[in-house]
Amino acid sequence: MQELSYQDWKSRAAQLSFRGQAFIDGKFVDARSGRTFDSINPATGEVLTAVAECASADIDLAVAAGRRAFEDGRWSRMAPGDRKTVLLKLAELIRTNLEEMALLDSLDMGKLVTDAATIDAPGSAHFFQWYAEAIDKLYDEVAPTGPGDLALVRRVPVGVVGAVVPWNFPLDMATWKAAAALAAGNSVVLKPAEQSPLSALRLAELATEAGIPDGVFNVVPGFGETAGKALGLHMDVDCLAFTGSTATGKMFMQYSGQSNLKQVWPETGGKSPNIVFADCEDLDAAADMAAFGIFFNQGEVCSANSRLYVERSIKDAFVEKLIARARAMQPGDPLDPASKMGAIVDERQTQAIMRFVEAGQATAKLVTGGERVRIDGKGCFVQPTIFDDVRQDDPLAKDEIFGPVLSVLPFDSEAEAVSMANDSIYGLAASVWTDNLSRACRVSENLHVGTVSVNTVDALSAQTPFGGMKQSGFGRDLSLHSLDKYTALKTTWIKYKT
Repeated sequence: MQELSYQDWKSRAAQLSFRGQAFIDGKFVDARSGRTFDSINPATGEVLTAVAECASADIDLAVAAGRRAFEDGRWSRMAPGDRKTVLLKLAELIRTNLEEMALLDSLDMGKLVTDAATIDAPGSAHFFQWYAEAIDKLYDEVAPTGPGDLALVRRVPVGVVGAVVPWNFPLDMATWKAAAALAAGNSVVLKPAEQSPLSALRLAELATEAGIPDGVFNVVPGFGETAGKALGLHMDVDCLAFTGSTATGKMFMQYSGQSNLKQVWPETGGKSPNIVFADCEDLDAAADMAAFGIFFNQGEVCSANSRLYVERSIKDAFVEKLIARARAMQPGDPLDPASKMGAIVDERQTQAIMRFVEAGQATAKLVTGGERVRIDGKGCFVQPTIFDDVRQDDPLAKDEIFGPVLSVLPFDSEAEAVSMANDSIYGLAASVWTDNLSRACRVSENLHVGTVSVNTVDALSAQTPFGGMKQSGFGRDLSLHSLDKYTALKTTWIKYKT
């Protein structure tokens, strides 16, 4: 992609048109109720478009469309190579429309358009391509049996998959669920977050252009307490994949028990620790990545490295490095390539972050940031904020803030660092900085999290599973392992004459 200027991005944003209707059975349609809600640009407060406010009646229509498509086999029984061709085309269409997809997420939820254009949108295309290429390379099994018996173990699509995704990475999170579910042959009903539905609706349009049959991929924008709940309780949804808060993940598991015992795969909250030992030789690199790990995407990352544990002997010097980096990462217009941080997703989230900051000033040492700012008198922006000398039991160190707020805590020994890092209800991710290989392996083994990144932060790829432990949930996205939740094992046992 060519490098665009601030004026280029603003010009392209001004020319955008937005799809606000739901996408059900291959068509854009209004909500049955006729109700809409506003999609608001958090950087300016301006209304982008009215979006269909789907509820249970719309969920019924989308699930029914998905079921018809699944049962008649237009996608579920399509030859693997043909499904592969369609998803590869979708990946290319995302790349062709990369600037538009990046702008939709930037305008809708405030992320830097340069990040959306170089990370999110290309990542979405990559994940669709990766799962497409896996489709015709997955083999079934023949179980060991005696003479006269042939036992075939096949992975079959589960049916209709409901996917409920968050607002922090709207396109990527939709892709993480949909790419794997579609690759396995399922129909999908996707509910994007009400704060950021626009890229998912455009993705549905591109999916149809790529050749995904009508009814196979449906997008139903709406609110969690109506559309999300209806999807969770639906008797004809076979699997519900969810990324979002722990509290909401627990509700979806309750909905399963109250309905048809559908599979629920939650990937929920996080409060990821980042442990820096004094034997880390490149403290500048560690400081760079520590800042990235909490301030990237305005800290609105479930696996954000929001708890920083630094060995006491280097703590003060390391904090000074972080302060310098934070001061160089001030928020600005998300469309300006010179901006280092974008806007917080909406007013509600901004106020929630500021409540943590205000309370933290009475319990810890604020060393930089801590202010809400406006750009040209508008918007939801929060400075990169660092608290030092935070107590382990402080809400700053315990609760998921989901904003650009870092808590620094000192430690004196490896055992203490591991104990403090594990002292959390969450277990999504962790980072460890050390040049001692034995320590890296030992600490990684003892951290109760889904991913440990050594001498980096938040490492992920299409080849490796992403998900957590404890109250971070047990769902896994990415890698071939994610197909486990979108397929069922089916045994066919054949007796034959020998």
